[in-house]
Amino acid sequence: MKKGLIIVISAPSGTGKGTVIEQLRQRRSFSLSVSHTTRAPRQGEVDGVNYHYVSRAQFQALVDGGKMVETTVYSGNCYGTSFAAVEDVIARGEDVLLEIEVEGGRNIRKKFPEAVEIYLFPPSLSELERRLRGRGTESDAAVRTRLDRALEELDELRAEEGVYDYFVVNRQVDQAAAEIDAILRAEKLRRERQGDLPTRLLDGGAL
Repeated sequence: MKKGLIIVISAPSGTGKGTVIEQLRQRRSFSLSVSHTTRAPRQGEVDGVNYHYVSRAQFQALVDGGKMVETTVYSGNCYGTSFAAVEDVIARGEDVLLEIEVEGGRNIRKKFPEAVEIYLFPPSLSELERRLRGRGTESDAAVRTRLDRALEELDELRAEEGVYDYFVVNRQVDQAAAEIDAILRAEKLRRERQGDLPTRLLDGGAL
């Protein structure tokens, strides 16, 4: 059985990656990796669906036990992805999508170099701020912190190559989802993911 794709999507907070991912799920089937975090749930979020919400002590125990493939600290909170959330899914031939931060993307690349990594951009910094404030869930100071972190991420991406394979701009949700879907369709057709088709055909097999 062919292994599934490991798909990483990262973006500054407020870019709309969650909404884009929901649109993407209407186009293709994949498992959405549920990360662990020490931050408190926002209104409407559900434990085990949006995140596994844990204490810092519980999070550190997972790290110390070698259970986490990647971890990062963002806005003072810990985030991480477990090995089980990735390896169990792709072994079944299913695709798994990880919605993680840039540092997490770097760590995934080190451990799973075959991962398909996509960075989602807002159309402008002013639009990013508008979307953050439009959520109405955070204080002005928290919004400022997220904007400052977005600037740091963008500066890192400008200076660093080799982590993210594709850049997509979220001008409109349906367009961004369609572009990511096209990327994943092409990735499925890569030679290294197809096996030895010439030999199979020459040996009289059907493709």
